[in-house]
Amino acid sequence: MPIRLPAIKQRHTKFFFLLPAVIWMFAFTIFPLLSSLWMSFNNVKIVGPDVFIGLRNYARIFGDYYVGNSAKLTGVMVLVTVIIQVTLGLVLALVMNAEIRGRRYFRTIYSIPLFATPIGMGYLGHTIFFEEGGPLNIILTSLSFEPIPWLSHPFWAFIAICMIEVWLATPFCFLVLLAGLQGLSEEVYEAARLDYTSEWQIFWKITFPMLQPVILIVFLLRLVGALRILDTVFALTAGGPGTATEVYSLITYRAAMKFFDFGYGAALSYMLLIVVMIITLLSFRKMREIYE
Repeated sequence: MPIRLPAIKQRHTKFFFLLPAVIWMFAFTIFPLLSSLWMSFNNVKIVGPDVFIGLRNYARIFGDYYVGNSAKLTGVMVLVTVIIQVTLGLVLALVMNAEIRGRRYFRTIYSIPLFATPIGMGYLGHTIFFEEGGPLNIILTSLSFEPIPWLSHPFWAFIAICMIEVWLATPFCFLVLLAGLQGLSEEVYEAARLDYTSEWQIFWKITFPMLQPVILIVFLLRLVGALRILDTVFALTAGGPGTATEVYSLITYRAAMKFFDFGYGAALSYMLLIVVMIITLLSFRKMREIYE
């Protein structure tokens, strides 16, 4: 027969099983969050006591040229990559949602980049975009094009990072949008085919409006994720040439881990957190207004 514990012990037992998760959450989420928040209001010193300086670290952000430049660069990079990722993901989802031969294998192939690490792809990019004998430039020269200075020219370094980011994140958009497509009612399409004969009309009048909430969610998730871009840039260009690819997260990393200005680095991190929270709240509020 199963052993039944008294009611009081049963109530205490469930808290015992929750305790490891609570300890983990406090040790690796809540405590670092509160500790870094306190650091952002201090001049943190490696040797000696910290000095409380209030909002000076935050005020310093708005007068820092490098922060402003990196914020603009990050904004452009995020918009370019996220728009391409969502668009390609939608196209692939539409193709893979159709009855084509071998689509299971194609879905698996398209999902492979999800298992690649951004830092690894950044280092691999040194080989792919190598200017003297790299695979891309070999292909270009074989087609009678001039080799491209991928990592030594500001514009092409920006393009190289965008290409890797698109390759890494498009499968996520593809899988979520494919799931959204497969969740649409087939009865609606049967009725739509009585009014529309063109597949483009069915997509524009039926599929796109019904899929729009999923597209917006995917766009928002990728927007928030792309704002934290660091690994690819750190490994591939380290912010160069010059400051051409010095994104916001790289500025934050250098402030704290290279120049040991931990208070300023924490303030930069929280400023990014505030921006992400504002974007998220405004986006969800707008979506509620549209779809409620």
